[in-house]
Amino acid sequence: MYAVIYRFKVIQGKEVAFENLWRAITKAFMAHAEGLGSRLHKTKAGVYIAYAQWPSKNHWKSAKEKLSESDLEIIQNMNDCCETATVLHQMEVMDDLLVFPST
Repeated sequence: MYAVIYRFKVIQGKEVAFENLWRAITKAFMAHAEGLGSRLHKTKAGVYIAYAQWPSKNHWKSAKEKLSESDLEIIQNMNDCCETATVLHQMEVMDDLLVFPST
C-alpha cells in the first residue's frame, strides 16, 4: 500500500465548503480510481491534514486520469477554498495496525 499526507491551509470562512468538497472527491477517488479512502484532521491552528491510502504509487499517480470532468471540477473548487495545498509526504506502508470500528 501507498500513503500520501496532505496539508491544506483553508481560507477563513470556507471551511465547511472545503470539508464537503474533500468528502466528495475522496468518494470519487474510491469509486473511480481505486482509492482506499482518506482521513481528514484539523489542528488547533486551523490547518487541515489529510491522510490517503492507495494500492500503489502508480494508482495514486494515475488517479486523476480516471475521474470525470465534474470530479476534476470538485478538485479545482476544493483548491479554490485553500490558501495553500501541499503534499507533505509520499510513502510506502510498512505495517498497518489501524482498526476500523464496526458500524
